[in-house]
Amino acid sequence: MKDDELIQLINPVVADLGLECLGIEYAPSRGNSLLRIYIDHLERPITIEDCEAVSRELSAQFDVNDPIAGRYTLEVSSPGLDRPLFTPAQFARFIGEKAKIALNLPVEGRRRLQGAIRAVDGDRITIDQDGVDITIAHDNVQKARIVPDYAALGLAPEKPAGKPKPQAKPGAAKPGPAKPAAGKADAAPKRKKPNK
Repeated sequence: MKDDELIQLINPVVADLGLECLGIEYAPSRGNSLLRIYIDHLERPITIEDCEAVSRELSAQFDVNDPIAGRYTLEVSSPGLDRPLFTPAQFARFIGEKAKIALNLPVEGRRRLQGAIRAVDGDRITIDQDGVDITIAHDNVQKARIVPDYAALGLAPEKPAGKPKPQAKPGAAKPGPAKPAAGKADAAPKRKKPNK
């Protein structure tokens, strides 16, 4: 089954639960395919209970319709901080935010773009790539995600506090500079609910 046919099957089920289906990622495989469904709510964060409810309802729907041949894993996920963008309307919702985009066909010699979303006009999206506006057709977008501003979200790693320099005794060797400890940004975990 094609992605758009899967979306048509999934959308009403998710909407009946008061949620929005942002889009899907389907990775077919001989052994065990993966169907990942991203859900959202405009007024509140997605909860584990939301993911469980969607997974339960879709599993029942898929048991009846059997849209995917063979074995597969169903994952229902919140969009996370680096949320995927599936439609021009979703790009328009995040104008001014930075996104990274992988293209099917190169535009101006590039297969990958990263920059602020400048404008959306129908199915055409304009990205500020290093100070130059590049316009791409949405059909040419292979994958797109928001690039989170961890500093603005208060999730940037803090610089380690400087240690006071020890006073050197006369005739003693001076200590070398202290090496700062490595820091890592804390990202909000993506909630996923495997079902099958």
